[in-house]
Amino acid sequence: MKKGLILAVAILFTTFLQAQSIDAQQSKANFSVSNMRWMTVEGNFTGMKGNISFDEADLASASFNVCMDAATVNTDNKKRDDHLRNADFFDVTKYPEICFTSSSISKTSKGYVTQGSLTMHGVTKNVKIPFTYQSGKFTGKLKIKRYDYEVGADTGTFMVGDDISIEIIAVVK
Repeated sequence: MKKGLILAVAILFTTFLQAQSIDAQQSKANFSVSNMRWMTVEGNFTGMKGNISFDEADLASASFNVCMDAATVNTDNKKRDDHLRNADFFDVTKYPEICFTSSSISKTSKGYVTQGSLTMHGVTKNVKIPFTYQSGKFTGKLKIKRYDYEVGADTGTFMVGDDISIEIIAVVK
């Protein structure tokens, strides 16, 4: 009986140590996209929340289940940001979050890579996100095609490019 109780406490303590809280104030996803083919628009999303369980010594048990608030899109242009929030692009009323759930995490020569499901604008696609981890900070980069997620599908690619570069910064406490 004592061994069972000690084992249960050890498992609970280990799980508690591995589960990390996201620091929403310091976490964000930066993006860049071409605009009218010769300019670049940069912006970010904030409002990151979810669960991160990461132990470098036990990647098989590691996981990411993280969402961003789609309404926080910010390009430092209120008129453009309001347009990005409407049904032409992110439709934040209907699709309030952009979420990633990992299915695997593995070590690479440059850091780590997580594979999983990215859901945006009601569309879920499998993606790989190479990332680094240092002192409570995860930094990942990926490229996606906005048409794959039906974001701004009626706008064409002249005004807004299809390729989106994303840098995710998740800081844990």
